Amino acid sequence: MYHDVNEKSMLKTGSETLIRFGGNFSPLIIVGAQGVYIHAADGRKILDFTSGQMSCLVGHGHPEIVETITAHATKLDHLFSGMLSPPVVQLAEKLTGLLPDGLDRATFLSTGGESNECAIKMAKMYTGKYEIVALGASWHGMTSAATAATYHSGRRGYGPFVPGSLVLPSPNAYRSIFRKADGSYDWETELNYGWNLIDQASNGSLAAVIIEPILSSGGMHVLPPGYLRAIKTHCEKRGMLLIVDEAQTGVGRCGSMFAIEHEGVTPDILTLSKTLGNGLPLSAVITSKKIEETCYDRGFLFYTTHVNDPLPAAVGLKVLEIVVRDGLVERSRVAGIKLKSTLERLQAKYGCIGDVRGRGLMCGVEIVGNRETKSPDIELGDALAKKMTELGLSANLSTMKSFGGVFRIAPPITITDKELDAGLSIFEEALRTTPGTTPL
Repeated sequence: MYHDVNEKSMLKTGSETLIRFGGNFSPLIIVGAQGVYIHAADGRKILDFTSGQMSCLVGHGHPEIVETITAHATKLDHLFSGMLSPPVVQLAEKLTGLLPDGLDRATFLSTGGESNECAIKMAKMYTGKYEIVALGASWHGMTSAATAATYHSGRRGYGPFVPGSLVLPSPNAYRSIFRKADGSYDWETELNYGWNLIDQASNGSLAAVIIEPILSSGGMHVLPPGYLRAIKTHCEKRGMLLIVDEAQTGVGRCGSMFAIEHEGVTPDILTLSKTLGNGLPLSAVITSKKIEETCYDRGFLFYTTHVNDPLPAAVGLKVLEIVVRDGLVERSRVAGIKLKSTLERLQAKYGCIGDVRGRGLMCGVEIVGNRETKSPDIELGDALAKKMTELGLSANLSTMKSFGGVFRIAPPITITDKELDAGLSIFEEALRTTPGTTPL
């Protein structure tokens, strides 16, 4: 799309004019994106194993998405916030039709953080309470209440967070110290221990739990079977609402339309973002008729400039159409089996891979310096990431210590077997040619 770009000069200008928002910028200038590939200014064609920021669910530049954007940018882009338009009403109807009873009414916003902010405010308004419980490896966004419920990183240097922010230990089958006599992970004891601490810390105003079905930023940890239902039970016992944040897992990413289907648990409030907009700023909050009507009667306010904008809503509607029509949920499930089994094969060959985990086309690969001690090796992970980029694969690994050296793999669910094999071949070649990977 952009030609004759002086990459060195543009990187220098970027370093002088842009605010750094977390870590360093990539040393590449990306000039195009199409399908499952991104294109760098130096001519490299790079397979995008993270769907941009875990968002381009049906690939970059999908022709039907492009057509939808063009048509609405031309004829119906943005309106006064109180006005309704066909794509907004149709998206609400389609989305609630795909979800279980009890998730009956929706509103559409811009980002995941914004949707979680709205959900938390709604939970507080409905319950009349204010304490919010989240997991220790959570990431729910950068706005006020969402940041207060984000324990993964970024909590220092800003003064007090929103009062009533409480934390549970994050489930981590690989590293948790809670073990049964046979060495298996004892998440029930860990969870009950955590709730005992919550009850001790609470002043009696527990409003909601907010939770991700897969803790992506926290290291791609899948909630253990039964965990979400146990959380729901704990919430009901205390008169709390359950908010499930499906920013990354929703709309087919994990081999089901929504990750809540794996447990058969219906939350009180569901939030969606990233995957729903295929890279455009679109998020959703979905709740029950009872909660919506109660909050409305009490004067609930979340009035934003871009609430229920027609253009992004039209894109979300088109994404749902493509995913359902083209059988992409099943595609994600089948391709996910292939992805995980190949990564497990590589784990058997290289001692630096401590753990492989995930579901559907959403996997984590944890890099360690020693399998016995499970010591993270962030430097090796960084070297592997650089080698993969050099070879033509973008697989997300943050060098922030809180990430612990985990590759987060989530390609577009439209990826073909040939493209998936190509990416996994590069992953294996990086392991083979990078010093310190400990071949077995």
